[in-house]
Amino acid sequence: QVQLVESGGGLVQPGGSLRLSCAASGFTLDYYAIGWFRQAPGKEREGVSCISSSDNKTYYGDSVKGRFTISRDNSKNTAYLQMNSLTPEDTAVYYCAASVITPVKDMCMTTRHGFWGQGTQVTVSS
Repeated sequence: QVQLVESGGGLVQPGGSLRLSCAASGFTLDYYAIGWFRQAPGKEREGVSCISSSDNKTYYGDSVKGRFTISRDNSKNTAYLQMNSLTPEDTAVYYCAASVITPVKDMCMTTRHGFWGQGTQVTVSS
């Protein structure tokens, strides 16, 4: 079964950190760019960060630049999103997606991707 499974979400205080994971099964992530997206209540899904398949080029949205770090470990068929200095504005359901869209900025600018995970809730609150 082809699927992406996110994990690592939860409740964290402002200023805290979380590390999200996106594990693929049923297919190999090596050939796909990976993106993290988020959707807050009442808002459209937006691209947070994306990483290319071959040369690990990265893209970050302006709101997370300098605070979030995307990475991938193809040997584990998994991608990660390290989130630091979290604020209440980061509260959302976070999704990962796999895509062949290049370059990575273009991947983050669209939600038209073939593979999506089910999402993991991130809540930043005191």
